[in-house]
Amino acid sequence: MLSYNKLKDRPRDFLAVTSLTLEEFQRVLPAFQEAYEHRYPTALTRTGNPRQRRAGGGAKGVLQCFEDKLLFILVYQKTNPLQTLHAWQFEMSQPQANYWIHQLLPVLQQALATLGLAPERDARLLPTSPLLLEGAPATALDGTERRRQRPTDAQRQKEHYSGKKKTHTDKNILLVNEMTHKVISLGPTLAGKTHDKKAVDAAQVAYPSNATLDKDTGFQGYEPPGTLTLQPKKKPRGRELSAGERLLNRLISSVRVVVEHVIAGVKRCRIVKDVLRLTKEGVSDLVMEIACGLHNLRVSCRHPLPVFDVLSLVDPS
Repeated sequence: MLSYNKLKDRPRDFLAVTSLTLEEFQRVLPAFQEAYEHRYPTALTRTGNPRQRRAGGGAKGVLQCFEDKLLFILVYQKTNPLQTLHAWQFEMSQPQANYWIHQLLPVLQQALATLGLAPERDARLLPTSPLLLEGAPATALDGTERRRQRPTDAQRQKEHYSGKKKTHTDKNILLVNEMTHKVISLGPTLAGKTHDKKAVDAAQVAYPSNATLDKDTGFQGYEPPGTLTLQPKKKPRGRELSAGERLLNRLISSVRVVVEHVIAGVKRCRIVKDVLRLTKEGVSDLVMEIACGLHNLRVSCRHPLPVFDVLSLVDPS
């Protein structure tokens, strides 16, 4: 059986199955415990009724401590196993694994939000987002598609079928801070057929004054007021780009590649890289937000921003 006590002394294995180091895990744990106790008070049952039996009475569950609960949901988020396999790893039945997955995903989401690591979901509040204010307002915009199971409804099949990926997908628009490499805003989860430009127009993103925005040709025509946008120039039909235009495109792409690296970091969680098998309404959006929050956690712990002491630069004489 997988357990925290067995893995905590095996740092390489711990990192492989959770995407976090032990120190990062310990940073999330207090917020996770607080969120769990707030969401599921011990005086109430899961349905919200007063408990008739003292808390802790009855049969003992497998996930006794909060360390094992957090490990359980992080392993599922990182590795995206079949629920039967995940249940076998933690010595429980598949229905129990399904129950705990849906119980713990919102708790992990709330814990990351409490730590200030979750991306902003209301694009109108972006100018006041702490994740944006950490560095200069240099941002990059891109969309990403994630594979999902084929919907059973014919209309939804048509909406979610992506001609680009040749499969059924969900789409999100990500706004990235180019200075900190963190996801500062995550757009709503949309059908994969939705065009990037249409998706960002519907989001009504509010940018801070004097912000810069790097974007690709999928956002052709998107020019938010008060924002300096940079976009590679498209090759005209029947003609070639000049040497100067090709050089400029390479310079823009070398800066904008940051957003591609960030998306790759988010998709370290295989639940947003492989085919999503969870079909409950809203879960696709939930696991994507958690994956972005875990990416921001890793960046903040492994690549902290340098702190400059201005007073130390002053000559005391």
